Amino acid sequence: MLAGCASTSGSVRQPSAPETVPSEKALILPPPGGPAIVSVVETTRGNGVEQMLSLYTSSSVPGQNFLKVQFYGASGSNPGAGGAPYKMISESGISREAFAAAPGVAMARNNTFLQNSYGPFAYASGRSRAGDTCLYGWQQIRSSQAAHTQARNFGMIQVRLRLCDARASERQLLSVMYGYTVTGTLNGQIWNPYGEVKGADEVLGRAGSPVYPDDGGLRASAMEIGYEPAAALRRRPRQVKAPVTAPMPAPIGVRVPLPDPAFETPGANTQPLPAPGPVQQAAKAGGITVPSPDCIGHAAMTAACRR
Repeated sequence: MLAGCASTSGSVRQPSAPETVPSEKALILPPPGGPAIVSVVETTRGNGVEQMLSLYTSSSVPGQNFLKVQFYGASGSNPGAGGAPYKMISESGISREAFAAAPGVAMARNNTFLQNSYGPFAYASGRSRAGDTCLYGWQQIRSSQAAHTQARNFGMIQVRLRLCDARASERQLLSVMYGYTVTGTLNGQIWNPYGEVKGADEVLGRAGSPVYPDDGGLRASAMEIGYEPAAALRRRPRQVKAPVTAPMPAPIGVRVPLPDPAFETPGANTQPLPAPGPVQQAAKAGGITVPSPDCIGHAAMTAACRR
């Protein structure tokens, strides 16, 4: 009877599943210049954490731009969940990832050796039929075999980047691989993925090795970090030109008609003008007699002014 009455209380446990977390809790960040973070989805496993950052996308290529980070080796993160397979990046696997990330785009791997602050990385790029530029980059952050000691430097971080943009160049997209920042850490020296801390540069403090403040100094910046997708092109307002009007004629004053050639006296223009005398006859215009200045006052009674 006692055994029948005895019961154990069932424990409720939420299964491990991806969940959305705030952007402030992102374990990896794109460069300050962009692209912007849209959302962060986190999956916790028994041996690590995975985050998928959806980034701003301006492209006709199907799919979403993303920055993905996987931490391997942090045992005890979620004991109830299964562990992620601890596998290295392979050539065949990464090729399938690149073509799946940008459907319909012929991706070609770049064979140039490249390295950012976390070590070597590689990428593939291509251009869609619509002219969009796509890039798929990958990096494995892991200490060298020489740095593996007893209970030290066994962690690993893997990064994936997918970017397609209608107006950005390949170099602009590539700058994100140089400028991203890993903000998450793995607890304990046993899971340190970076190996031993690098010392200072050998030229510092050494005679005969000047360091200059410009780009030709100790380290020169090879490219600008980060990019911001261009805004959508806007049509400029059409400029309507003002109608061209003919200039207004100058105002015409009182016209003085020219003398009619029919009434001109032959030879009038060739006759010399008479010499002015002391007294001139008054001119008549329109029936009004205008006296000469010499015929004013008492001189008006003279015989010359009476003519």
